[in-house]
Amino acid sequence: MTSKLRRYASGIFFCLLAASIILNKAYALDKKTSYALSHYIMAGVYEGLDEIDKAISEYNKSLKADRQNCIVYLRMAVSYIKQDKNGLAVEKLNEAISCDPDGVEPHVILALLYAADDKMDSATSEYEIALKNASKLDPKNIDIYKNLGLIYFRQNKLDAAENTFKLIISIDDKDIDTHFYLANVYDRQSKYKLAEQELKKTLELNPDYPEALNHLGYLYAQESRNLDQAEIMIKKALEFSPDNGAFVDSLGWVYFKKGNYQKALEELEKASRLLEDPVIYEHLSEVYLKTGDKAKAKQILEKAISIFPGNKIIEEKLNEIKS
Repeated sequence: MTSKLRRYASGIFFCLLAASIILNKAYALDKKTSYALSHYIMAGVYEGLDEIDKAISEYNKSLKADRQNCIVYLRMAVSYIKQDKNGLAVEKLNEAISCDPDGVEPHVILALLYAADDKMDSATSEYEIALKNASKLDPKNIDIYKNLGLIYFRQNKLDAAENTFKLIISIDDKDIDTHFYLANVYDRQSKYKLAEQELKKTLELNPDYPEALNHLGYLYAQESRNLDQAEIMIKKALEFSPDNGAFVDSLGWVYFKKGNYQKALEELEKASRLLEDPVIYEHLSEVYLKTGDKAKAKQILEKAISIFPGNKIIEEKLNEIKS
């Protein structure tokens, strides 16, 4: 007998041994439960041996005896995924959810399946439900809330994101990332003073947080204040990530606000090479206009609108130049 066949036979032996032990205990249960459990165990044995069709057959027999066994639906879904039968997997996952609305795993697996099919809205929705259910099971787990808050933020559900991040801070006021995330929420809500407070808190907890250094520096540049401090902070952020196009753009914008248009032009042209972003192109057009190069300003905005069609700010600026 070859070593591979010996391991295979040994695997079968131990699987069947384990199954027989559990089955003996199952006979102490009522007949219906015993029948359902025995087929569930045999399905696991077949799945372990990679005999998926036989496993699914056993899972079906288990469900005939007990339609409310949520874990069986979940295991069947996994079996169908192994066979690339994602449509059947989705059906079983939805049955698992009907059986246990507060479950976490069915929603997570559904999110992965939808993401694989590039159905990102559905994937996000399922992941959101999974995180909500997980938070009920483990209400002090701030990582769950962080992921949930980030989903709200990406969906532009800013009030929900704000409340979620505030909840985390009430649990752990020293969580650095949460203060930074909350600052981003406030920034998008145009609550710039609150954003500044949260960014300062982030840097108080970690003075070397590059994203917070850049964000606060850019906020100062936007408001044309503390420009020397903004320059220092953004340069420090660039020490951690010298080829970060967003950071380079921030530095260029600080120089623009200081009236140093030559340095602003150098940094913003560099930023545009590092990152395609409508804000960078808008900033670069402003510098070209200040230096009297209207043709280049028009050219860069036309490039921006070809990459980001429908961007209202770019369209307005381009129309201003044309008129």
